[in-house]
Amino acid sequence: MAWRHKLLPYYADFAPGTRRRRPRAAFTSDAGRLDLSGTWLFRLSDTATGAPLNFLGPEPPGEGFTELPVPSHWVLHGHGTPRYTNTAYPFPIDPPHVPDANPTGDHRLDFELPADWRRAGSVLRFEGVDSCFRVWLNGRELGTSKGSRLPAEFAAGPALHPGRNVLAVRVHRWSSGSYLEDQDMWWLPGIFREVSLLERPAGGVADFFVHAGYDHATGRGTLHVDADAPAHVHVPELGIEGLPVGEETSIGGVEPWSAELPRLYDGLLEAPGERIPLRIGFRTVAITDGLLTANGRPLLLRGVNRHEHDCDRGRALDLATMREDVLQMKRHNINAVRTAHYPPHPAFLDLCDELGLWVVDECDIETHGFILADWRGNPADDPRWEPMFLDRMRRMVERDKNHPSVVIWSLGNESHHGSNFAALGDWTRTRDPDRPLHYERDRSYRHSDFYSLMYAPVPEVERIGRREEVVPPETADDPELEARRRSLPFLLIEYAHAMGNGPGSLAAYRRAFEAHPRCQGGFVWEWIDHGFRRRTADGREYFGYGGDFGDQPHGGTFCIDGLLFPDRAPSPGLAELKKAYEPVTLTADPAAREVHIANRHDLRDLAHLRFTWTLEDAGTALGSGELKAPDVPARGEAVAELPELPVPARAAGEVWLTVRAVLAADEPWAPAGHEVAWTQARVRARTARTKPAAFSGRPRRTDHDVLMEDAAFDARTGVLRRLGPLELDGPRLDIWRAPTDNDRGMGPNSAAKDWHRAGLDRMETRTVAVRATGARVLVETHTGPAGTDRALRAHWKWTATGSALRLALRVVPEGPWDGLCLPRLGVRLTLPAAYDAVRWYGLGPGEAYPDSREAARVGLFTATVAELQTPYVVPQENGHRAELRWAELTGADAPCGLRIEGEPHFGLTARRWTSADLDAARHPTDLVERDALYVNLDHAQHGLGSASCGPGPLAEHRLTPAESTFTLVFRTLPSGGAP
Repeated sequence: MAWRHKLLPYYADFAPGTRRRRPRAAFTSDAGRLDLSGTWLFRLSDTATGAPLNFLGPEPPGEGFTELPVPSHWVLHGHGTPRYTNTAYPFPIDPPHVPDANPTGDHRLDFELPADWRRAGSVLRFEGVDSCFRVWLNGRELGTSKGSRLPAEFAAGPALHPGRNVLAVRVHRWSSGSYLEDQDMWWLPGIFREVSLLERPAGGVADFFVHAGYDHATGRGTLHVDADAPAHVHVPELGIEGLPVGEETSIGGVEPWSAELPRLYDGLLEAPGERIPLRIGFRTVAITDGLLTANGRPLLLRGVNRHEHDCDRGRALDLATMREDVLQMKRHNINAVRTAHYPPHPAFLDLCDELGLWVVDECDIETHGFILADWRGNPADDPRWEPMFLDRMRRMVERDKNHPSVVIWSLGNESHHGSNFAALGDWTRTRDPDRPLHYERDRSYRHSDFYSLMYAPVPEVERIGRREEVVPPETADDPELEARRRSLPFLLIEYAHAMGNGPGSLAAYRRAFEAHPRCQGGFVWEWIDHGFRRRTADGREYFGYGGDFGDQPHGGTFCIDGLLFPDRAPSPGLAELKKAYEPVTLTADPAAREVHIANRHDLRDLAHLRFTWTLEDAGTALGSGELKAPDVPARGEAVAELPELPVPARAAGEVWLTVRAVLAADEPWAPAGHEVAWTQARVRARTARTKPAAFSGRPRRTDHDVLMEDAAFDARTGVLRRLGPLELDGPRLDIWRAPTDNDRGMGPNSAAKDWHRAGLDRMETRTVAVRATGARVLVETHTGPAGTDRALRAHWKWTATGSALRLALRVVPEGPWDGLCLPRLGVRLTLPAAYDAVRWYGLGPGEAYPDSREAARVGLFTATVAELQTPYVVPQENGHRAELRWAELTGADAPCGLRIEGEPHFGLTARRWTSADLDAARHPTDLVERDALYVNLDHAQHGLGSASCGPGPLAEHRLTPAESTFTLVFRTLPSGGAP
């Protein structure tokens, strides 16, 4: 059959490209560079063969051309449709063939060559083109290339003209290369990275490899540079002048590079024809005694997976956006990034070198869609595809080999297994033996230096840490291979799916990593929501996802799974991750007057931090100061002494101590005072209030109401209708929440499906009895879904004490709950729409859920109702504030304020739409504010987990039906809201 493929067009054959130059390191020099970015002419054709080649030469191009910016994706500029898929290919699985309907974009640029340009040896460089392209210069074909996220260079000198030149590029949306690019992302064709023309002077260096090691035992660095032409290395700061390439030198007193202290030395590679600036980081990476080490120290990777995405430009990122990503990562205690699932823009790695991140650099290979064909025809085990596999690995390694931040090469992602990965591993180990390799989907791990999994639950991670994991079938019958696998360090290469509200259990994962040295961390999926900015017909903004563009097939909302919203605003999940990833663990003990400090840095001491304390009484400051902290080396521990705290003899409320670790001076990634870590400890509990006298009269019945003090209850249902001047509806028993993405889960792992099947979204209530007895109003209700005998029986006991109305509620499950969990357990009341502000004392300032609450601290907070909402791209349960001691709801036009107190705590959400409204909405713009405020007062909520692509909540965070009691106190306030 091989002869058939000789007849294939270049965009559908097995060749990775034609007439390209050898891959090389990315670098700049003092030789000329002409940036060809800007406005090009563009024409889109429906097929690869249907458009004429009438745009190649100096004459004006044919009809149909319009303007298009380059870099860009043409589908984001009105030409065709962006398409999102997770696993499924958007075309038939028929490798290496692609459909006849293959959108093809013709690009043309007229440019002027500078008069002093040295044409001989000139190179035309493309940093990234999706997915296959063919290029002409002044009508002369230069070559073709596949491999979307990798550079391609062509010899341009013979085709260049003095003065005016015409560059023509034909880009095909689909190619045989597309079979290797099924990477859970938008399919976005076009010239999406820069295009440039480079001078290559005679006597210049085409490629070089910087080897800069560090011996942690001696503190000496070693440096040698391999190059393909005679040249010399200069590093003035280290006294290196004129070191010939190929020779090694040893330098004492070198400061090593690490993600924690990214020390770079400026150098120069000088050849007869050009001078190339170098940024050298001395560091040594190794697998030592079964652990990943850098500079002799084991690492704990607190990482994220990062796709390239911008809500307006797709993968056509600019430098400012890339820098903002790295700054945000550093400010949220992230120390590692996996470039999922392809090499990033080279400037991103420059930033990782400069600012400090450990990088897993991943090859542009994923064939996940073949799983839908039971892996039949998978290119990973087909030798015809080996050249394309190797080409992609070579281009990544050669481009990125001089980055000290790159510490692991990844062979690709989710492509099953096969002989082509053996070829990748063998070539890479030969070319660069100083970096370990990673590949997760071949569970023999014969080509990987790591034992690695995705989305393993916390208990499984703990078993792996104890080396008690189940033996994979791939190694069960091979003792030597199994012994090797058991010797490998473990990386959770993807975990904690950050889709919508969540992920949960981040702190539990951190504890597992820290408890077991073999578990060297992991990478949360993922950095940013892949939504595109759109507007409704009336101009309201929202973010589109799969299917919103008429794209079929599509992966729906599965691209909305990041720690950042599409516009790069941080989500609550990112705040939670920052807390979980703190590189300093603080534990305050006010009684002992000490703070325990555990340094979780791998290589850095804590001299760059200050430690401060504040003391608050019910949110009011009592005092503050700075702790004198001892020296704490990397992975060391120490105790700092607390001063005598100014605790009043009689506090107004709870007294809390907060201890913070902040930057002592400006760092390149954050200013002085930036908070790195914090902890809280309660110094004194709430002073018990003197209970006012109980209501001495008896409740009175009328035809419609039961009256007690200034409260009125519906005589038929027992529902509170009025409290003083406030008319309201509720509270009513409520167990439903609009399912989160993690509630919806994946496949059978879906709590929401169980809830819907059980009818928990359609509970109906029957009032059993309303009794006015003594000084109490007693109500009994039965709440359950149609068609089952599953129910919750609630016993409501209302009492009045002075100006307050107290509710003691007991809820008892009845019937067969069969292992079901409840979404929430609490009550809901409806207030007039005039209420628009909330003040509370409890956890805040952001939302908190049972397994995602580490980032919330006890304090006094205020917010508008709008500010309480988290605008998830896909509407779902959000905005819950936890462990409130009290909350006050007010509004300028409200008849009074309403204060709610817990005995001891309650959870609060307040919004202008119902849970059913949230559940029905596909985008926030679908939510229409009602003329009311819906307030949930929760006794408990089900955890969040990570079941959208991973495990559900841990057992301790599952809300199982059980007899429960909780108490709430309601009181009215003057209109201004003051108690």
